[in-house]
Amino acid sequence: MTALLALAVAAAFAALIAAVHGGAAGAAVWAGVVLATGLAAWLVQRLGDAPERGLAALGAPLAFGATVLALWEVLVVGLAVPMVLLPAPSAIAARFWLAAPMLWGDFTQTFLKAVLSGYAIGCGAGFGLALVADRVPFLRRGLLPLGHLVAALPVVGIAPILAMWFGFDWQSKAAVVVAMTFFPMLVNTVAGLAAAGALERDLMRSYAASPGQTLWLLKLPAALPFIFTALKVNAPLALIGAIVAEFFGSPTQGMGFRITTEAAKLALDLVWAEIVVAAVAGSAFYGLVALAERAATFWHPSARP
Repeated sequence: MTALLALAVAAAFAALIAAVHGGAAGAAVWAGVVLATGLAAWLVQRLGDAPERGLAALGAPLAFGATVLALWEVLVVGLAVPMVLLPAPSAIAARFWLAAPMLWGDFTQTFLKAVLSGYAIGCGAGFGLALVADRVPFLRRGLLPLGHLVAALPVVGIAPILAMWFGFDWQSKAAVVVAMTFFPMLVNTVAGLAAAGALERDLMRSYAASPGQTLWLLKLPAALPFIFTALKVNAPLALIGAIVAEFFGSPTQGMGFRITTEAAKLALDLVWAEIVVAAVAGSAFYGLVALAERAATFWHPSARP
């Protein structure tokens, strides 16, 4: 039944899209839009009520996303919305196909160079300093308030300064990413290392465990959920920071550079194509970190179904 309903919804939206592209946007078409949207809502509800097992868990979000895209196409084309206000998904897809080499170059400049390098350095440095702070109480008491202060600094304020220090290439964008990811990792790791209970710490002392053994066997496993929380928070934060940093000076490549220059030219289809690349990259990056978390913390209550 659900499969037939999905086929009916897909066929209805396909017919509506063909109709509006053909110039027919009368009352019958808009009545069909209302009916198709109602069927799609019913479909999403049925898929959402189904047991979440394996790929079946993707049914509801995929159906909802497809419905949003279909409605977007029908409304923009049917109402003749200007390109400068909102391009249709078909126009974005066509521009994406034509500008694929340019988009890949921007992705390489922003994500593969600035984001990944800054993310690795920032998270690694925050984790390493947290291990030191866990052993030195006065350092922990001094760093955490400073971490909250620095984490509150706006990226638009530090990006121009770091561009002057490190130049206008990807290195300055990586430095912004380091600044944005360092303290979330530091704060979460310190909190995670302190999360082990007093009974467990007393048990390790009764076994005459060394500080290294206590760290490896007790504190790090207890801190893993906190560490992965920081990694997941930092995944989209790093991409946002790199893109915003490119607004303040960049070579002739990069997602932020392309968004600013093409928006000034009113080439909104290319701007949206860059947004799609950034959204897919950020979601995939977050998903990879979440999969790693599930594999590493399978024993934790939060990972249980």
